[in-house]
Amino acid sequence: MPQPANKPNPPRFFFWTLNALLGLAFLGEFLAPHFSSVLDPAIITLAAVVTVAALHRQLPLQNVLLAALIAALIGGLAHGMSAARDVAIPFGPIFFDPAGGAKIFNTIPWTVPLLWIVAIFNARGVARLILRPWRKVKNYGYWLIGLTAALVVAFDFALEPFAWHVKHFWRWLPTKIAVTWQGTALLDFFGWAFVALLILAFATPSLIKKQPGRQSAPDFHPLALWLGALLLFAAGCAGAGLWWPAGVDAAIAVVTTVFAVRGAKW
Repeated sequence: MPQPANKPNPPRFFFWTLNALLGLAFLGEFLAPHFSSVLDPAIITLAAVVTVAALHRQLPLQNVLLAALIAALIGGLAHGMSAARDVAIPFGPIFFDPAGGAKIFNTIPWTVPLLWIVAIFNARGVARLILRPWRKVKNYGYWLIGLTAALVVAFDFALEPFAWHVKHFWRWLPTKIAVTWQGTALLDFFGWAFVALLILAFATPSLIKKQPGRQSAPDFHPLALWLGALLLFAAGCAGAGLWWPAGVDAAIAVVTTVFAVRGAKW
């Protein structure tokens, strides 16, 4: 019997092929770091495509693409504003090095909007696992948005030492705030929280099933991608002798995994 036209039905072979390619790219990053100039943008691109494909397993493609466009546009514009010397908000003064790749409008690397797609929607997937026992609570939607924003900040907390000190994608310029995390001003993390909430405010309507049916099984795919990213960050920091950030990355991975698995089994 043919399926309704609006029911998500992404080809499984295509989806798992993308995941296999992403896994190979991750493996190549560990085994052949001298190819990082090719592997780094490939990993970010594949991670964004896989994230979109995973969402399409649950939602119509037009909804997923709209949400992804919102995340990429708002996240990219926010980073572009911070890169502008006369603005430097909401993250603080940042300079994108050539290692980050070709720049859009000579401002931000083309991979930055894709990074927001990966961070937002996989954090949301992990948050859904954690909050699964409370999915029928009246204010569940607000808790989901808040926890997603918190996980996005945790993602950035793990990303910053790796992106700056290991990969040299960007560097932060000095500010009046003396307290930093591995050179990153605390304003950056408040900025990520604000931008994440802004993205979710506009993207969430596209991520809600309009005709919810029977409760589906927990989806561990966002957690797997989340852990893959944190493993990459931790391994890169450890390889560069940044043991404190590597330990923090591992702690974030363990804590989120414990709560996500606990919530999924509830």
